[in-house]
Amino acid sequence: MSAIAITKQQARQFLLFYQGLTPHASFTGKKGIMTFIKRVGCIQFDPLNVVGMNPELVLQSRIAHFDRKQLYELIYQDRQLFDYWDKMMSILPMSDWPYFARMRGQYRRWCEANPEVTERVRQEIANRGALCSGDLDDNEKVNWAWGPTRLSRAALEGMYHGGQLVIASKIGTRKYYDLAERVIPKLLHTQPDPFETVEQYYEWYVLRRIGSVGLLWNRPSDAWLGIPGMKTAERHRAFAGLLAKQLIMEVTVEGLAAPLYIRTSDVELLHSSLALAAPAPHASIIAPLDNLLWDRKLIQAIFDFEYRWEVYKPAAERQYGYYVLPVVYGDRMVARFDPVKQKKQAPLAIHNWWWEAGIEPDDEMKRTIIDSLERLAAMLGTSYDPDAFVY
Repeated sequence: MSAIAITKQQARQFLLFYQGLTPHASFTGKKGIMTFIKRVGCIQFDPLNVVGMNPELVLQSRIAHFDRKQLYELIYQDRQLFDYWDKMMSILPMSDWPYFARMRGQYRRWCEANPEVTERVRQEIANRGALCSGDLDDNEKVNWAWGPTRLSRAALEGMYHGGQLVIASKIGTRKYYDLAERVIPKLLHTQPDPFETVEQYYEWYVLRRIGSVGLLWNRPSDAWLGIPGMKTAERHRAFAGLLAKQLIMEVTVEGLAAPLYIRTSDVELLHSSLALAAPAPHASIIAPLDNLLWDRKLIQAIFDFEYRWEVYKPAAERQYGYYVLPVVYGDRMVARFDPVKQKKQAPLAIHNWWWEAGIEPDDEMKRTIIDSLERLAAMLGTSYDPDAFVY
C-alpha cells in the first residue's frame, strides 16, 4: 500500500477528531466512555488530584456532561473496565484481560519468590472478601518498587500485578483487592494467552499504542512506556511485521522528516475527518497525561506546542507551574493555565494563564474557552466565574 500524504493542518484535524476533541464527537454517558476507551485501548491513571484526576480530565474533555461517578461504576460495579498496568497504571476494557497474560506472567515473580505470604493473603481474602493493606497484619517493612513499605501492601500489589488479585473497589485512593476469579468474568479469566510468540505480542502492543494516539512514528517516546522488554530492536521488528501484514500504513506529513503510521482500520476515520466541513469553534482542556500528549515531541512537531509536565520538578525549576493544563481551540494549542487546587465546593480558580506565542484571542475564542472551563467546573461539582480572572 502506498503512503498517505497529508499536511500538518490535516494531521491536527485528524488527531483531534480521532481523540474526540472536536464538536463532531458524540460521546455521551457510559456508552460514550466505553466507545472512547475501546478506541484508544486505555487511559492513563494518576492519583494526583488538583482539579480532578487524570482519567477524569481525559473524559471531561470528550464526554458530554461527564459525570465522574459513571466512570467508577463502569470499573467497580458494571465490570466493563478494570485497573491494570498498560501505559503505566491505566484503565482499560475488561475484554482486554486475556491479552495481558504475558505481562501478568512477568510480574508473577514476586509471588513465586514469596509463596508463604502469598498463600496467606490469598486465604485471608478468600475467607473475608475484598481487603486493603490495613486489613492485614503483616507489618514487617520490606523493600518495594516505590521504597520501603509494609509486607501486606507489597503482597497485595505483587499479587495484583501478577494477576492473582484485582482492585475490586476504591474508597478515595484506598484500594480493596479481591481474588481475580471472583471479579473477572469466567470466560475471560480462563482464556489462555492469545500470543504464541513474543514477536506476536509486541506487534499487538505496537498496533495498540498507535491506536491509543491515532498517529505515531517509530521513534523513542513516552508513548511506548509500560511495554515490558520492548527495546528499539523489538519495536523496529514489530513495525516491520505490521507493515508486512498491512495492519498499519505509512503517513507522510508535510514538513516532518520521519513518517508517521496509522492503523489500517482507522484510515476510513482519517478520510472522514478530512472531508468534514469546518465546525463552529470549540475549546477543550487537556489532561497532563492525555492520550493526545503521549508523544510530546510529535505534538511539538505537529501543533508547534512544547509541553512538559512539571509536577515533579522543584518549584524554582518550573517554567510554568505545578499542574499546568493545555487548552485546545479549533485545531491549535492556544494556551495553558495553572489551576488552583480544588477544595470542596470552592469555585474553580486559576493561578496563572499563558497564551501561546502569536495567539491574539478575540471575544469568540475567550467565550469558547470560558465554556470549556465551565464544563470542567461542572465535572468538579462547582462553578467558574469568568470575571474572577483576567486573561
